[in-house]
Amino acid sequence: MQIRKASLEDFQIINELAIKTWHIAYDKILSPEQLNYMLEMMYSLGAITEQIAVKGHHFLLLSENNKYLGFASYELNYKPGVTKLHKLYVLPETQGKGAGRLLIQKIEEAAKANTNDKVSLNVNRYNSAVNFYLKNDYAKIAEEDINIGNGYLMEDFVMEKSLL
Repeated sequence: MQIRKASLEDFQIINELAIKTWHIAYDKILSPEQLNYMLEMMYSLGAITEQIAVKGHHFLLLSENNKYLGFASYELNYKPGVTKLHKLYVLPETQGKGAGRLLIQKIEEAAKANTNDKVSLNVNRYNSAVNFYLKNDYAKIAEEDINIGNGYLMEDFVMEKSLL
């Protein structure tokens, strides 16, 4: 498996992977209306452009044999000494094969290279990915409900890993 940095030119790849993975991850957790609202809010061309060009998010694409399997995004120095993992999604057929672990390792390496000693993330409290993060030494440090507009909440665990 290979990982490369993504750019705005990769918008369509990221968007297609998001749609495929989100329906599997969230169809049983979120209403169809909330899921579509959040996909538009986070994965439209305008949203991805803002994340990369304005907020300084870094996107990674994971592939194997010229097929894209997943993506991640992160923000260095989200807070002093902290890298924020914003997104990590892999296709269901690659789950359990180390794809997510490769992406998370790449982000942790980038954090360390930028003198960040923690990685922080939010994950939906009802998403099975919570177990993936626990297995990768992330700890639940808080719960938060985030109002994302249109009457919707993100009900998340805040998780963190020390890189020291």
